[in-house]
Amino acid sequence: MSNTRVAVLVVLALVVAAAVWTKMPIGAAPPTSPTTATAPPATPPAPPSTPLASADATPATPPPPASTATPAPPPATATPAAPSAPTAETPAPPAAAQTPAPATPATPPAAEAPAAAPAAPNVQTADPFGQEQTLTAKKVVILKGSATWDNAFETLVASLKTLSEFVAKQGIKPAGPSLIVYTSTDDAGFTYQAEIPVDQDPKNLGKGMSIGNSPEGATLKFIHRGSYDNMDNTYEAITNHLDEKKLEAKDTFIEEYVTDPLTTTEDKLVINVFVPLK
Repeated sequence: MSNTRVAVLVVLALVVAAAVWTKMPIGAAPPTSPTTATAPPATPPAPPSTPLASADATPATPPPPASTATPAPPPATATPAAPSAPTAETPAPPAAAQTPAPATPATPPAAEAPAAAPAAPNVQTADPFGQEQTLTAKKVVILKGSATWDNAFETLVASLKTLSEFVAKQGIKPAGPSLIVYTSTDDAGFTYQAEIPVDQDPKNLGKGMSIGNSPEGATLKFIHRGSYDNMDNTYEAITNHLDEKKLEAKDTFIEEYVTDPLTTTEDKLVINVFVPLK
């Protein structure tokens, strides 16, 4: 038992004894033990300054007990000293890891441009049919001939070849596409003039050759594409067009070979047909 608790109990005992003492009648001897008298308390309380008027009087308030020693507070628990910093030099905190800048995503390769669309097929739009056109006369080298319808194309090509070779030997370049001028026709065949435009007069003309001028004047222009064998269809369409328009044509027809018949396959021919009008 701690000293503090013993002191508190002693004080309480003294207070109880004082209270008992004050309630005893005046002159009454304190009770004694039959054997041994109880030793008076070490410090008897002082008698009341005023005698009690009667036994029923309210007992005087006992003097306050001796100052009760305030129990000493329990020893404060020693706060453990903070651990001293280690003598070793505190290593500097690691440098904050530099946050790498977000890598710029590589620009995706540009979408490969789609392959160029294949060239559109050479779709032939409808050619003008029966377009009015006025021809201007040109100087030409002429080779006259005749042919049957059965060998018409071969005969015409042979005449144009003769003229081309002659002009080439003269060192003269053609001044325009080759021409075939039909001068007369019948059921068996036709007569014609093969013509090549030139800018100068050639010398030493060959057999059946001459220098002259190409046809001129108002015409209607039609276009034929394909082989010479299909020319019959083109001429039939021309005849129908003239009848529909009530136009009267001369007996002459002019074919201008836009493609060279000497080097172009027959099914790739392009021929302008001019029909002089009366």
